[in-house]
Amino acid sequence: MKLSRLFAVLALFALSPFAPAADESKPVVLEGKDGAGKGKHVVLISGDQEYRSEEAIAQLAKILANRHGFKCTVLFTTDPKTGTVNPTINNIQGLEALKTADLMVIFTRFLDLPDDQMKHIAEYLEAGKPVVGLRTSTHAFNIPGGKTYSRFSWGSKDKGWEGGFGKQVLGETWVAHHGNHGKEGTRGKFTEAAAKSPIFKGIKDGEVFGTTDVYTAKPPSDSTILLMGEVTETLKPDSAAVAGKKNDPMMPVAWTKPYKLGEGKEGRAFCTTMGASQDLEFEATRRMIVNACYWAAGLEDKIPASSDVMLVGDYKPTPFRFKAGKDWQPGMTPAEFLK
Repeated sequence: MKLSRLFAVLALFALSPFAPAADESKPVVLEGKDGAGKGKHVVLISGDQEYRSEEAIAQLAKILANRHGFKCTVLFTTDPKTGTVNPTINNIQGLEALKTADLMVIFTRFLDLPDDQMKHIAEYLEAGKPVVGLRTSTHAFNIPGGKTYSRFSWGSKDKGWEGGFGKQVLGETWVAHHGNHGKEGTRGKFTEAAAKSPIFKGIKDGEVFGTTDVYTAKPPSDSTILLMGEVTETLKPDSAAVAGKKNDPMMPVAWTKPYKLGEGKEGRAFCTTMGASQDLEFEATRRMIVNACYWAAGLEDKIPASSDVMLVGDYKPTPFRFKAGKDWQPGMTPAEFLK
């Protein structure tokens, strides 16, 4: 075959709908604009099947990069055959970006990632680097026994790893819904520590709100509880609080804690059981998470008096629900989520 004809055939193959889509799942990197986060690298990881973490993480990355100067690498669970985002698939390409990360923001749920991907997360945590965990990150992994990283699983009973990544790093694993899922919301109420914490700079008591319900959570004694979750009667921010035992006592919904894995270095972690895509519609909730990223990255002294957390672009989050894993936006590539 002549070279000219060979090149023509190869060109047609590249344009064919049957051609591999490997580049479609390539991690998206947002270079930071001006801001206090300039020079810091944040890796944001999504992969839950219910709370539209792919939308929340993408919007958070755009805020951090555009409003605060952080370089953001954004990773999704993707279908290796199509390169499109699929929350039900155990595949996250690009986790090697954690090697140069100053902060990991994670929002995954019950994932069973292959060893060659999990090792990047393990190495990051063993180095004691900072973590911000959102909503279902308390039960980020569900890795069967016998696999290399099964100790990270939410139900781990390995000595020193009870409760897996969620319990050992963030301070809690999956326990239960405390509020009425899908019907009762969450209003954040300050503890004494919150009033002094830089994470709540520019936020008033009761302003943090989310349409996701309160989880049962009992972080360990070395945690600093910052926010308690007042269960509300409806999903509206002006809703009255539910009367009775659900709010007496209230459950923690945001806290910080130190973590240390084995002989590794000690790191700092922030966890909130809020953070679903719809929760980010509320300004104070976005501000809490952005401020937490500053704190985790060691920039607490640079948190603005009132962080610019305006939404970037047209943000219309998909209502959270779980129906056989068919509620995400189908056929979208990582790049399309970051437009």
